[in-house]
Amino acid sequence: MNQALKERLMIVNNKTHFGFESVNKNIKAKKVKDVFESVATKYDLMNSLMSGGLHKIWKKYFTQILSLKNNSKILDLASGTGDVCIELSNQNKNFQIFHTDINIKMLEQGKIKLIDHGKIIPSIVCDAEKIPFPSNYFDCITIAFGLRNVTNKEEALSEMYRVLSPGGKLVILEFSKIWGPLSKIYDGFSFNILPKLGKIFAKDESSYQYLVESIRMHPDQKTLQSMMQNQGFDNTGFQNLSGGIVAIHQGYKF
Repeated sequence: MNQALKERLMIVNNKTHFGFESVNKNIKAKKVKDVFESVATKYDLMNSLMSGGLHKIWKKYFTQILSLKNNSKILDLASGTGDVCIELSNQNKNFQIFHTDINIKMLEQGKIKLIDHGKIIPSIVCDAEKIPFPSNYFDCITIAFGLRNVTNKEEALSEMYRVLSPGGKLVILEFSKIWGPLSKIYDGFSFNILPKLGKIFAKDESSYQYLVESIRMHPDQKTLQSMMQNQGFDNTGFQNLSGGIVAIHQGYKF
């Protein structure tokens, strides 16, 4: 049974995963909310420690390959502390960018950073499964390191498709399945070191244990590509970065 079908059956049975734990789908959002409220003020520091600073390089590359026209209207979902919005704004193409997140504390941290960088970008509370915008509205949707925390990914992808304009594209940056020979080293670092870093620097080991587990439970590259196609996206594809630690997915609405 493939991963996408397993997720679909879990949703039908009112179940989903929270890390390695199977939970009622109605409580996952609350549990994820608690995690990000706990880590919000240390989120950027922990990202740098966990990735050795690579997350900044990944996000910069992610935004640079979008090839968007001037004045494009962009929805950044799960924006968190605003890194992607800042990178997009730095392109000086008069983009109309929306900084959004379901978690108010993360959104507040993002607002502070945007102001510190001199960016005037609207910040909006937004659930990726119920996007509060009309259909055919955006030229591009970006979501970086957020999709794996969504309860019903297929519903979220369907909503993203709905609010994209014809010719628009969805671009996803997310942890994925690493190249086989590197997996043992990667797992050792992830499970043995990252939660301990969370304990030392954020005083929260359990939240970082969840984040590690959520990466392992996220659909792999080909499964996510198939899920995008099932929601109507065309010309889908993905590009692995850093041996598949992360992957960039994109798909178009025609």
